Parts: sequence; structure tokens; C-alpha cells
Amino acid sequence: MFPLIESFLLFINKLGYLGIFVGMTIESTIFPLPSELVLIPAGILIARGEMAFFPVFFAAVLGSILGALINFYLALYLGRKTVDFLVKKHEKLLFLNKKNLERTDAYFRKHGEITTFLGRLIPMARHLISIPAGFSRMNVGKFILYTALGSGIWTAILIFVGYFFGSNAQSSLKIITGVIFFVSIILLLAYYLKQKKKTRKVQRRSRFS
Repeated sequence: MFPLIESFLLFINKLGYLGIFVGMTIESTIFPLPSELVLIPAGILIARGEMAFFPVFFAAVLGSILGALINFYLALYLGRKTVDFLVKKHEKLLFLNKKNLERTDAYFRKHGEITTFLGRLIPMARHLISIPAGFSRMNVGKFILYTALGSGIWTAILIFVGYFFGSNAQSSLKIITGVIFFVSIILLLAYYLKQKKKTRKVQRRSRFS
């Protein structure tokens, strides 16, 4: 491998499992630390026998949950108006883009709680989806469950990309991300149709009652 990649792998190895936990916590908050930079090298190190899969996996998922909860409770206690004001006032300092936040917020309001799960699989939405969940006062137990499921899938994918593809990880990740995005759209559409069907049934019952 290239010396730069080897140096980065050494850095991740030195950080250890606690470093992966902290890195993924940061990645799930408003700071722009791509999870690919943490987990793909970890996958390569697992392939070399220098790290173990399950400790990496659980450290990453727990970090993702903690970071998501930080965003969730900030949104819950500060409220929409305060967050909007802070983002508008300190956009660069907070590493938040007002347009992306508004899109994520609209996405959540339109499609509901399932987006907490699907959003963890979509680039640019992963670290923001927790904020509208906090705005809507989503049930914390559901929020943690959906976050854990989405983060678990994404974490496993990145680890396996590093494990199986190594130096070709970037091109492989693009293909996998595209497939995930496509599957997420299908799941979202299925969820939307299901909810629409339920709404129609309720409306019919109300008419005849």
C-alpha cells in the first residue's frame, strides 16, 4: 500500500476501539468527520488481524447512537426557532448548512419516524436526521432502536468494504452507496404506501361510524 495509507492505518490502530467510538460519536453530531475515514481503515486492520470485528462494530454503533442522541436532545431542548437562529448566525462555526437542515427537516416531517432508520444510510443526511427527530419529540426508545439499526447496517458495510476491497474501497463504496440509496427509496415508498392505506381505512371507518 501507499505510505500515506499505511500511516493512516497506523493512526487508526493507535486510536484503538475507544478512538473508533469517539470518531463515530463526532461523525453523528454536526462535525464533518466522514465515517468512511474511520471504519474502512478499521476493516483493513481487521483483515490483517490487528483489530477484531465485533469490538470495532459495537464501538462504532454505540458512538453513532451517542452522537445522534446529542443532536436529538439539543434539538429537543433548544427548539426549532433557536436552532434555526444559531445555524443562520453561526453556520460556518457549527459546520451546519441551513439548506441541508431544512431539507432533512422537511424529509422527516413528510415521511415520519422511519426516516431515522433510512437517514442513517443516506450520505449528507446521516448526521442531520437526529435534529428533526428531536424537533418532533420522537419517542426516545424508538429513536435509539432505528438509529442503532441504520448505524449497524452502515457500519457493517464500511467495515466489510475495508476488509474485502482494501485499496479499491473508494470505487466499491460508491457502488454500494448507490445500491443502498436505491433500496432506501424503495423502502420509503413502501412505508408511504402502507401509511396511505392505513389513512384511507381510518377515513372510511369515520364515514360509516
